[in-house]
Amino acid sequence: MASSSGTSSGSTMLQNSGSEEDLQLVMDQRKLKRMQSNRESARRSRMRKQKHLDDLMTQVAQIRKENNQIVTRLSVTTQHYLTVEAENSVLRTQMMELSNRLESLNEIINCMHGNGTTGFEPQIHQDYDCFMKPWNMAYMNQPIMASADLFQY
Repeated sequence: MASSSGTSSGSTMLQNSGSEEDLQLVMDQRKLKRMQSNRESARRSRMRKQKHLDDLMTQVAQIRKENNQIVTRLSVTTQHYLTVEAENSVLRTQMMELSNRLESLNEIINCMHGNGTTGFEPQIHQDYDCFMKPWNMAYMNQPIMASADLFQY
């Protein structure tokens, strides 16, 4: 009996070692499959990350291009603004000079028509006084001197 029990335990041991080897083989296959799956997942993750980085770099380049265009347009607009502002200043100065001339001419006309008399002075003295006022004489036949070069911004 000893031999039969020894044989049976020996064959059980062979069966156990065979199923342990099979089990180890299955585990190794699963481990390899898991490692391969993990590598593939990591590769896909790196590809997604690289694509995202490339997209961001493209977006940065586009935004920089748009920013440069905006800065250029702003510079041109600022230059136009300064030009218009200088022209406006010249026109304001010319308007003031012309208004002063018109006022002087209106005073001369009033003096010539006798609108400025008080009734107590002779007409000749009043006309003489109107024409001899220095502020009336200053604007007669004077060119307008304002120009854009006078105003530096």
